Amino acid sequence: MSKLYIVGVGPGAKEYLTYKAVETVKSADIVIGSKRAIDLFDEVNDVKEFNVKNLHGNLEESVEIAKGGKTVALLSTGDPGFSGLLSPILEIAEEKEFNKDNIEVIPGISSLQLASAKSKIPWDKANIMTFHGRENIEDILPIIDNGKETIALPSRKVKDMAQFLIDNNVDSNRKVIVCERLSYPDEKIVEGTLKEISQSEFTYMCVMVISAND
Repeated sequence: MSKLYIVGVGPGAKEYLTYKAVETVKSADIVIGSKRAIDLFDEVNDVKEFNVKNLHGNLEESVEIAKGGKTVALLSTGDPGFSGLLSPILEIAEEKEFNKDNIEVIPGISSLQLASAKSKIPWDKANIMTFHGRENIEDILPIIDNGKETIALPSRKVKDMAQFLIDNNVDSNRKVIVCERLSYPDEKIVEGTLKEISQSEFTYMCVMVISAND
C-alpha cells in the first residue's frame, strides 16, 4: 500500500527522537532525508539523501516513490508542521494527485519547544513566529510590543534580526536569549540585549527569545 510518512526527527540529538519515529523509520521501505537526519537512526532499510540544492525535487521524488507502492519515511527536522516539510508535501501531493489519506505525520519536538523549555517560558503564552524561507520579517513588528515574549526562528543571521528590530524602534536594551545548536554537544544559550546580540556572531541553527516589553 502506498504510504508516505513525514517523520519529525526533533532538534538534532538522538535522545529527542520519539519511539514512534524510530519504529516508523525501521519499518519503511525507503528513508529519505538529509545525512544529518538519517544518521540519527540505527536501523534503516534503504536510504536516499537529500540533494540540498534541489529540495523541491527531492520532495517530488518522495511522493512519486510512495505513489509507486513503497512505504516512504521522509525525515523532517524538528516538527513537520512548524517550518517543516508538511506544507510543501501537501502542495506536491495535490499537484501529483496523491491521496492525502496516504500521508501520515509523525510529530517531533521543535527547536522552538526546546527553546521555550530552556528559557522557562510557557510557549502557550508567547508569540510564536517562524521566518524560515520568508523575507517579510516586518511581520514581527505589529506583535513585538503586545506584552508577550516572542519566540522566533530567524530567516537570516541572528545579528541582522536584532539590528532590524533596533532600526524599527525596538529598544536596543530589550533582553534577548539566543539558543544556538539546541540539543547538540556544543549547544549555547546566550543572554544579552538586542544591541549586544546585533554585534555577535551565531550559526544559522538558532532560536531567538525576545523578552516582553515593560
